[in-house]
Amino acid sequence: MPPSAPEPPGPERCAPADAALTRAFSVLGKRWTASVLGSLKFGPAGFREISRAVGRVSDSVLSDRLAELTEHGLVVRTVREGPPIAVSYRLTERGQALMPALEQIARWATEHLPADNNART
Repeated sequence: MPPSAPEPPGPERCAPADAALTRAFSVLGKRWTASVLGSLKFGPAGFREISRAVGRVSDSVLSDRLAELTEHGLVVRTVREGPPIAVSYRLTERGQALMPALEQIARWATEHLPADNNART
């Protein structure tokens, strides 16, 4: 019989929550946030462009997500005086640094999560 892996110490068999992951997902874990960030990976876009790219997000939720991402320094909002006035959003350096992680998560989802939300493996 092969030797078994050593058991973790303590009565609990779970690792303590990682504080950095908790902070990251307090921002990134909200619905639509990753999609909004991903829609900006190729460059600046206006509100309507982001809305079309993301899909079924309401204008109010999209506005909230963009404001939150701006507040956290992941996105910058630029207003170009008109006429007409134009507002665009783009990833900051901090937001760009997140793209490889989001791409890895997308690859993982492609491999391990069924496309049909009702299917479970």
